Parts: sequence; C-alpha cells; structure tokens
Amino acid sequence: MEKRATDQPARLRRERRTVRAMIGIYCRHHHGGAPMCGACAELAAYADRRLDLCPYGPDKPACSNCPIHCYRPEPRERIREVMRFAGPRMIWRHPYLAIRHVLDERRTAGEPPTSRTPG
Repeated sequence: MEKRATDQPARLRRERRTVRAMIGIYCRHHHGGAPMCGACAELAAYADRRLDLCPYGPDKPACSNCPIHCYRPEPRERIREVMRFAGPRMIWRHPYLAIRHVLDERRTAGEPPTSRTPG
C-alpha cells in the first residue's frame, strides 16, 4: 500500500515541498514555462523516492550533512545544481520553506537506524 503525503510526518512533507519548490524555480528559469519539464519532474519524483527510502525517516538531517549518500551520482549532481541556483532565490519566493531549510541544515546526523519497518 502506497503512503499518502498526509500520512507522513510534517518534517518530511516540508522537505518534499522545499525540494519541489527549488526544482520549480530552477525549471522556470532554465526551461521556461509554468509546469515542470519532463526532466525536472523526473528529478522531483526521484527525490520523492529517495525521501521515502531514507533510513533516518522523520529524523533525517539535511542531505548535505548526511553520512549516507542515497542519490546516484548523476541525480546528485543535478540536485546540487538546482539547489545552488534556487537556494538564494528561495528566500524571496518561499521564505518560510527557506528559513526552515536553513534551520534543518543545522541538524546533525546521528547513527541511522539499523532497520526501518515499512509503514
């Protein structure tokens, strides 16, 4: 059974909104148009899947502070490019998400759980 967004902790829902907002800013500037292009929508879906599989669950640190790198090299470089571009612009377009993201980056990664039970 697939998890619905409302079944997830607020922290993970906010993380998804932040990533999608960043990809949206990047896509609008680089690829034009209001809806995300196919490549950017695919990157957003990939980021969603990675969040679903994160061993830290709702206690996850920011990916930049995480000892486990669960993105494959190519999507990881793409998301870095997106964040480098969109990060500074987030404060103007999505101030709440931007501030929360900066605060989340201060989280340190503890030991990941040895196993996560699917919910």
